[in-house]
Amino acid sequence: MPEPISAREVWSGRYVHVTVEEWPSGEYEMVHKHHAVGVVPITPEGDVLLVRQFRPPVRESLLEVPAGLLDVDGEDALTCAVRELFEETGYRHREIGFMGGVFLSPGFTDEYMHLFWATTDPMPEATPEEGIELVRMPLDRAVAAARAGRVRNVSTALALLLAEAWPELSEAMGPLQP
Repeated sequence: MPEPISAREVWSGRYVHVTVEEWPSGEYEMVHKHHAVGVVPITPEGDVLLVRQFRPPVRESLLEVPAGLLDVDGEDALTCAVRELFEETGYRHREIGFMGGVFLSPGFTDEYMHLFWATTDPMPEATPEEGIELVRMPLDRAVAAARAGRVRNVSTALALLLAEAWPELSEAMGPLQP
C-alpha cells in the first residue's frame, strides 16, 4: 500500500483528527474518523424503519437508516449495527446480514461505512433515543424515494437500494404477514 512522504497532525477532536500529508503529487488535507455502520431494518410486515434527525452540518433533519460510529473499544461492525438498531429504533433484530461497505467521501476522508440488512421483531422494546423520530414506511416506497433522488443521505440511499436486491433479506423475510 502506498504511503505518504510525510504526515503531520494539524487538529484533533473527539471524533475526528486532521492530518496534512505530502505525496509526490502534492499536499493533501485528510480527515480521519471512526468507521461507521448503517442498518436497513425491515419489520415482519415489510416496512423499513428509518430515523429522522437534525444534522447540524447541513442545518436540517434528514431521513436515514439507523447508523452510528464504531467508537466502542473492541466492538466489531456487526455488534455495533445491533446496538445502533436498538438505540435508534427500540427494535431488536431477528436476523442480520452484511451487505457490503463503502468509503463515504474518499477525496478527503478515510471514513468507511459497513452496511447491514436486518429483520426485526414485530414491536419495539424501547423508545428511540432522544432527538430521533422513527419513520416507518413500506420498503418499496423508501426504495422508490431513493431512486428518485429524494433520499439525500448517500449512505441511506445506497443501503436501501442494496437491501431491495439482497437475496438473503428476501429469504429471511419470507412471505409477508397480511
